[in-house]
Amino acid sequence: MTTLEDLRQRVRSQLMGFTRDQQQVAVLAAPITSSDTSLTLDTNTARNISRGLVEIDDELILLQSLDLSTNVATIIGGINGRGREGSVAASHSANALVTMSPAVPRVRLTEAINQAIMAMYPKIPIFSTTEITKLAPVFEYALPADCTEIWYIVSDTVGPTQVHYPSPRWRFNPKAPTSDFASGKSIQLLDFVTPGRAIRIVYTKAPVELVNATDAITVSGYDDRMSETIIWGALARLIPSFEAARLQQLAVEGTERAALVPASAATKTAAYYEALFQQALDLERNRIMDETPNFAFWQGG
Repeated sequence: MTTLEDLRQRVRSQLMGFTRDQQQVAVLAAPITSSDTSLTLDTNTARNISRGLVEIDDELILLQSLDLSTNVATIIGGINGRGREGSVAASHSANALVTMSPAVPRVRLTEAINQAIMAMYPKIPIFSTTEITKLAPVFEYALPADCTEIWYIVSDTVGPTQVHYPSPRWRFNPKAPTSDFASGKSIQLLDFVTPGRAIRIVYTKAPVELVNATDAITVSGYDDRMSETIIWGALARLIPSFEAARLQQLAVEGTERAALVPASAATKTAAYYEALFQQALDLERNRIMDETPNFAFWQGG
């Protein structure tokens, strides 16, 4: 099962290339808390780190100095140097990797991956089901709070036929009064259903962001087969940053490479991945409509 960490590694590999330059990495010699203002590095790797931005797990930290006699690095501004660039100050265990000036920070990878996941909805619906029992005098019923759209409704029939017939006449109210329906969502059922029979409502809901490194894609609500699509969407969102880097040719290498890598190369590459992303969404949408037709199908629409 593909996890958030798997997605980050695959996106990073696509961005940097499989033969990318090796980043300078050290190792924490002792754990640190979310409020520590210094950190101790392993003796054998401490020299790989210097003043500047470092990454530990998902946190970005600004270092002021490093004392090689003790291998203790001081964080600039105390606690203000923790959780930089939109990351969150956190505890880190001994032997955690300390990466100097990460080319693509993990926090940016996570953001792009979740942006791609959110962009898949509503074209790619996530299904959930709820059941209610028909009550003779009641025509409006509460729905779960995560319901965003009704996909289809079927009702039990009386007798041994075991047929679940479609119910085409209903109205979804996404702004139902909370005084009557705690979730703020309700459905009005206008077809006749024998009281006491079960009514099954298949609805769609929005995806959930991946947070922990071990979160599987299925935590978002999408199937694992969507991993490649998510990667393409994340790449389309990250690659334009390489175009912005051309605006400041501060390094000799960057200046020399500017003539070899044409302007708008990153923009064109991002457009390529966005096209792959959208094509994959269209194919998945067609598959879903074939396998799980919605209410329009039952009504001949």
